[in-house]
Amino acid sequence: MRLIGVDVGGTFTDIVFHDTVGVTHIHKVPTTPDNPARGVLGGITALCDRFGIDRGTVDHVYHGTTTATNAILEHDGAVTGMITNAGYRDILHIGRHQRPQHFSIQQEIPWQDRPLIKRRYRKTVPHRIVPPTGEVLTPLDEAAVRVAARELREAGVNSIAVCFLFSFLDPSHETYAKALVLEEHPEAFVTTSSAVSPQFREFERFTTSAINAFVGPKVRDYVSQLEGEIAAAGMKADLHIIASNGGAATAAMVSEHPVVTLLSGPAAGVLGGAWTGGLSGRTSLITFDVGGTSADIGIVVEGRFAEATPRDTWIAGFPLMVPMIDIHTIGAGGGSIAHRDKGGAFKVGPRSAGARPGPAAYGLGGTEPTVTDANVVLGRLDPGNFLGGEMELDVAAAEAAVDGFADRMGMDRLAAAEGIVTIVNANMAGAIRSRTVQKGLDPRDFALVAFGGGGPLQAADVAAQLSVPEVIVPAHPGITSAMGLLTTDLQYDAIRTAFFVSGKGDHAAVEARFRDMETGLLAQYQTDGVVADMVSFKRTADIRYVGQGYELRIPVSDGPFDATAEAALFQDFEARHATEYGRSFPGSPMEIVNVRLTGIGETQKITAQMPPQSGSLGAAMVASRPSVFRVGTDLQTLNTALYRRDDLPLDEDIPGPAIILQQDSTTVVRPDDTFRADNAGNILIKIGGLS
Repeated sequence: MRLIGVDVGGTFTDIVFHDTVGVTHIHKVPTTPDNPARGVLGGITALCDRFGIDRGTVDHVYHGTTTATNAILEHDGAVTGMITNAGYRDILHIGRHQRPQHFSIQQEIPWQDRPLIKRRYRKTVPHRIVPPTGEVLTPLDEAAVRVAARELREAGVNSIAVCFLFSFLDPSHETYAKALVLEEHPEAFVTTSSAVSPQFREFERFTTSAINAFVGPKVRDYVSQLEGEIAAAGMKADLHIIASNGGAATAAMVSEHPVVTLLSGPAAGVLGGAWTGGLSGRTSLITFDVGGTSADIGIVVEGRFAEATPRDTWIAGFPLMVPMIDIHTIGAGGGSIAHRDKGGAFKVGPRSAGARPGPAAYGLGGTEPTVTDANVVLGRLDPGNFLGGEMELDVAAAEAAVDGFADRMGMDRLAAAEGIVTIVNANMAGAIRSRTVQKGLDPRDFALVAFGGGGPLQAADVAAQLSVPEVIVPAHPGITSAMGLLTTDLQYDAIRTAFFVSGKGDHAAVEARFRDMETGLLAQYQTDGVVADMVSFKRTADIRYVGQGYELRIPVSDGPFDATAEAALFQDFEARHATEYGRSFPGSPMEIVNVRLTGIGETQKITAQMPPQSGSLGAAMVASRPSVFRVGTDLQTLNTALYRRDDLPLDEDIPGPAIILQQDSTTVVRPDDTFRADNAGNILIKIGGLS
């Protein structure tokens, strides 16, 4: 089986080829923002030509895309309309008491200040069903639906969301309305809320559907174009897109439900980090993906990805209700700019120098001090060995940028540079605490997997701040996200709202919902050509104490849902509640509000990184150079060894300080740390005083 993974970043598009007999090749090409498909196809064909791979023999292409993400972040989607119940035109505007910034009295409310669907494009029709049975109170007015569709078509609307109250109880009315809309407006992209997010909470469900409609035409066209160009290039490979839940989805599925790909790229990074750590036998991991502009953080607990909950799931300020890996992104990367704020405080980021002009050290016209410039000044980046020697860093420009900032802050050059690095590391550490300590997880029980161009450069300092005892650096940090694309299965999620109070619920009704979801997912896998024997299912439930506003997602045991399964489920919920919130409430009634089913269709996957070759310490050492580190409370300039990664000996502990060079990243080992290259292809850094 021959597989290709393609991850599109802001600067580079990364491509990985893997033959399941054990051959792996990697390649990077510049991203083409005006048309990402051009860069994707160009990268695939360039890799095949470079390594003599017959394009026609590639079986699957796995792709991490930012098309939907960029459309929502840049507010550059389709002209979108909505058809909803009479009297509920403004659900999307009113929202809830919840706001993006809870305590700010001056903030932008995205759904009010830059709505996805303008009010004039929200149409209402007579219709109403009522809970808990879905009984029809007011029949759907078919003529009104047709009139609304025609009005939207004539207004130039090319994407329409159909969102009715309580449609999770009975989706047939939305489905019928969609058919009527398509009769009147055949070219429209039509979304129904019951297909995208069939669960209670109208505002969040309507917003999720609006996002799907807003980004839908752009994603559909992109996927269609990419599929066509792959075929035109002589490839018979199936195209799969990585979804926000960490699983792969078919091109057809993504074209209909593009909202599932909003964290496609970052999810690939978490997959790659988890897979890399697993190769070295580590299953509790913090994935730490640092690029030029941002840092993405994910949590893996005993091999399981942390999932985002409704209170955490926001995109561009809009609430979102689709299954997603819990990924936290902050504006901290190699290009983050140091500045003095209005109050005189020393700040780093979130503003970035980007790819152009980039850090001053890149020699592309940048003059503001960045994290990269600070690392150059501190001697942690070797000017002659950056990007494997392909790029010479401008030390004088980096020093000038840091000097200017140091003068403004009343500091000397080294203190300012070390301050820049310390502050950005503190920002990153704070982001990790928000996903560990604040959720009842102890960072000391984890290893930090550092990748991206900047992750290995900052990781040891960040780990030390968090008391994380070990850092893992993958064989190819710069393309770990692309590697992650080849580690997943075809994964789909289904959800049903099912209110069930402890000791009072209908077990058979809950079991029927699970069975109904299983039947639906099996049909989808059959459509995708996956045989039933290769499909497995995982059950979970959203549970809360009666009266609470948010839920915890708890695994449901295999087998029929009966009284025994209920007792175990609620017991697990109380233990999880105590872990996450510090207490539980024994004896208080609990309730299931949603049941979920995850289907996993097994696919061929990458098995290992390129096997490392053991060298010798003498052969690996390139040179030594003075580098600045904080030792205790003092800044000290220490003679630091520079090692070429490919020539390192295996399973030999090597003391710091050290700088490890390779083409796609630089790894820094502090004075009190030790490191070794292991047989899995990773570098393991033991943080001094913690291991």
